[in-house]
Amino acid sequence: MYSQANILVIDDEETIRDSCQQALSRSGNRVEVAEEGIKGLEMLGKESFDLVILDLKMPGLSGMEVLKRIKEDESEIVVVVITGYATVESAVEAMKVGAYDFIPKPFTPESLRMIVDRALEKRKLSLENILLRAELKEKISEDMIIGQNAKMREVEQLVRKAAPTDSTVMITGETGTGKELIARAIHCQSNRKDKPFIVVDCGGLVESLFESELFGHVKGFTGATETKYGRFEVADGGTVFLDEVGNISMNIQAKLLQAIQEKEITRAGSTQAVKVDVRIIAATNQDLLQDIKEGTLREDLFYRLSVVPIALPALRERKEDIPLLVKHFLIKYNKKREKSVTGISKEAMKILTGYDWPGNVRELENVIERAVVLARSRVIEPSDLWYYELTEKKPSGPAGVG
Repeated sequence: MYSQANILVIDDEETIRDSCQQALSRSGNRVEVAEEGIKGLEMLGKESFDLVILDLKMPGLSGMEVLKRIKEDESEIVVVVITGYATVESAVEAMKVGAYDFIPKPFTPESLRMIVDRALEKRKLSLENILLRAELKEKISEDMIIGQNAKMREVEQLVRKAAPTDSTVMITGETGTGKELIARAIHCQSNRKDKPFIVVDCGGLVESLFESELFGHVKGFTGATETKYGRFEVADGGTVFLDEVGNISMNIQAKLLQAIQEKEITRAGSTQAVKVDVRIIAATNQDLLQDIKEGTLREDLFYRLSVVPIALPALRERKEDIPLLVKHFLIKYNKKREKSVTGISKEAMKILTGYDWPGNVRELENVIERAVVLARSRVIEPSDLWYYELTEKKPSGPAGVG
């Protein structure tokens, strides 16, 4: 929640302006007022506001017209409309234009503060999503390497074909093969690219917390002091990436299946269904068919999640891509660590291509980052590849370095 929000109240009634200013200022917000639409738009043009409280029925420029202009100029501003005349139809029309919610006259300070708190939380989530989208695009541009291997070219084609659709995708592969990167690539090439990409670690939380993380909970649920928005609601319009989906309990699997089928979720502690529009991409390093046989995975959920299956090869199966990956990581970590390592010797590359890489691309990236940091010259030599797995165990390569 904002420690202090900038709020603009646009209303032709002085008593409404004053009551809003007093009620919201007590919560630590900065509140400005305007007595008519044109004045309010002028103030919005000069100053940044987090929230606008707007009367729909005003002389001169109508509240609906002011709302339309606000949304044309700055779509991220959250607007709550006030109406004492309207029917439900006018409030619905305002929300179609872009209003977050409405509050009918007369209203109490408590009801005003409650809806403003919810609206500011929406504003906070919107700003976080803008930041996440920018970070996502930067990460994809830096790290999305497919490679020259035939299997990886097949993966690239599948990504290109699956991305524009809303079909669920199941990405399988060993740890470190780049499953999340492929999921991000699908999202960035989809029609949802300007909406959130939300990662859910399915093995990171106990079941009770995991349900709240996915679907949220209402105030009062097991002592919760406020309503929590789950990942599905935060991702509305975008993509949810379920990493290591095989770790989900049977109880949560049933609720996940319902969310996929009905396109709605129910917050923990509530009976009210909430419509959500998300695309689901799942990933696993497990044998899910074996999980079905053992009774730990629902077969109907597996097929719902696996409309488009994508299998990522291990790095040991695509060793011809190692030089390309090494070059990429050299560029990345020279920039990130402010180094000037220009290349890698043939002997060092021979060690890298001779190793089986049980940790896959992630392990290779760690080795190159370490080598860039520790290199004693502008070229990485075998002596710079100090790494226990490479220099001691020597799984399949030539003699290691001492």
